[in-house]
Amino acid sequence: QVQLVESGGGLVQAGGSLRLSCAASGRAFSFYTMGWFRQAPGKEREFVAAISRTGGSSLYADSVKGRFTISRDNAKKTVYLQMNTLKPEDTAVYYCAAAYDTIPTQHGPEYDYWGQGTQVTVSS
Repeated sequence: QVQLVESGGGLVQAGGSLRLSCAASGRAFSFYTMGWFRQAPGKEREFVAAISRTGGSSLYADSVKGRFTISRDNAKKTVYLQMNTLKPEDTAVYYCAAAYDTIPTQHGPEYDYWGQGTQVTVSS
């Protein structure tokens, strides 16, 4: 069992930055690919970014590539999402997720555990 708790969401103006954190429980954090997803009002959940177990590779949605950076600290059992140049269309609830023993993937069903989400609102 893995529990994930996101933090760092809030209200920011367009063009600004936020850093989200996701703290994981358990002693097997390094066995999981970690991902970030988001869901905006009236839209389906969409993939944002994922990072491999060691942090050596990552995957980004086209909509955020070049603006967002995913990273992880296995010693702290934490994954981060640095979000720069935020746009109003980035407004969503952001979820972190853990996928056991796989390469970074954009497919939600591959993820075994999900956090409760943190709200990010970008004003125009």
